[in-house]
Amino acid sequence: MTIQAEPGKGRRRSPLTSIAISTFKTTGTILATMLGLLFVTFIIGRVMPIDPVISIVGERASKETYEAAYQAMGLDKPIIIQFFYYIWDILHGDFGQSLLNARPVAEDIRRVFPATLELATLGTFIGVLIGVPLGVLAAVRRGSWIDQIARFVALIGYSMPIFWLGLVGLLIFYGILGWVGGPGRVGIFYVDVVPSVTGMILVDSLLDGNWTVFKDAMSHIILPASLLGYYSLAYISRMTRSFMLEQMNAEYITTARVKGLSEWTVIWRHAFGNIKVQLITVIALSYAGLLEGSVLTEIIFAWPGIGSYITTALLSADMNAVLGGTVVVGLVFVCLNVFSDLLYKFFDPRAK
Repeated sequence: MTIQAEPGKGRRRSPLTSIAISTFKTTGTILATMLGLLFVTFIIGRVMPIDPVISIVGERASKETYEAAYQAMGLDKPIIIQFFYYIWDILHGDFGQSLLNARPVAEDIRRVFPATLELATLGTFIGVLIGVPLGVLAAVRRGSWIDQIARFVALIGYSMPIFWLGLVGLLIFYGILGWVGGPGRVGIFYVDVVPSVTGMILVDSLLDGNWTVFKDAMSHIILPASLLGYYSLAYISRMTRSFMLEQMNAEYITTARVKGLSEWTVIWRHAFGNIKVQLITVIALSYAGLLEGSVLTEIIFAWPGIGSYITTALLSADMNAVLGGTVVVGLVFVCLNVFSDLLYKFFDPRAK
């Protein structure tokens, strides 16, 4: 008796079909995540005990003025219609106007976000540059003094409040030793000296060829970036050590050593090569965390980034600025997750 296969079973999808399905799923996930983020920020803006109309027209405005502003803002329409208007404005880059300076929130975010991006990028670079080798050495020399130091450094990084380290760092390296610049991005004499192209002062000063401003900006950013890098280092070194320990106990490592391969090849080519995919997620999450969680660092060092911007707006009940900044941070998280997925497929063909 011949058994006929069911229609559609046993057929392999073409590469183009697989790519189309994968792209569709990824796009759907991104859209669903962003829709959820927009919904949450919209609800927060509506449940906060702050009247947006009063914030604009003032408490002494007449009833007619209040009603006119109320209708102009679309608050007289059903909540679902308001939500669609909110999405439409966000898609067009309109986050409303700031109540503090009457400027568009999108314009303020474009001005402050590069400062946070520059700070978090340098901090992540420091964390990766030191944290990954430290985690590898700690795993290879498990139980040795190197391992003890790595674990102690990670423990201190998780335990010490960053605002305390920031204040101590300013006192020692700026106030006493004078090795670094003080709060702010550059000294007062170098403000607006180089034209703003990217919004990142280090990059702009290099593009302008102004090494004096570059050195001054580096002296100001090195301390806060090192603090953020230390926290990133603590997380990355700990996870690297954990991943490497798992690989070092695997049978293929023993086989590689029996074959006579050098220890350098065994550690860095075989063991470390198998944890690169895992490290991608760790580094991406660390980077996103620094972009979103550098609020205290920015406040202590008077760093004009998005963290201090959202905090100032929140204390001033400027909800347009708060919600606009929250949406941007959420979008950064989504983009970094998508980017890490793409790197997954690049480094690990099994993920394709």
